[in-house]
Amino acid sequence: MENEKSIELLNSLIEINNDRMEGYDTASKETEEVDLKVIFSEFKEVSRLCKEELGSEVRKLGGEPTEGTKTTGKLFRIWMDVKAALTGKDRKNILNSCEYGEDAAVNTYKDVLKNNVEKLTAEQHKMVNEQFKLIKADHYKIRGLRDLMLNHL
Repeated sequence: MENEKSIELLNSLIEINNDRMEGYDTASKETEEVDLKVIFSEFKEVSRLCKEELGSEVRKLGGEPTEGTKTTGKLFRIWMDVKAALTGKDRKNILNSCEYGEDAAVNTYKDVLKNNVEKLTAEQHKMVNEQFKLIKADHYKIRGLRDLMLNHL
């Protein structure tokens, strides 16, 4: 197995977790709603733990864990949308933007698990799959909160 490809894949997951942490940090600072602050803090912690686990694996492979975010293309726009939506402190807009960002996180994990299985060891695949379950659970929570807002309009 080529370590370089594995490191690249694992670092892409670190980047998406960095994006999530940055996005939820911004969201938490901008909202005044305590329930959202608590949820955003929990989601940020999930990504911090995922990042640590991924970083440890990258180091085992002889690589250096990335510290950056995906600041180009789609993900940059997603988290910038979060920031823009938060300026109005509108719960519905905040949740819409967060749900959109969660879509990107879920899709990144799906891509790694579906299209790159041969580039990960069985142990790495298991770790990524477990993280994917956590990310998906957060996604469902955000979607549920957003849908609640849409049903109350």
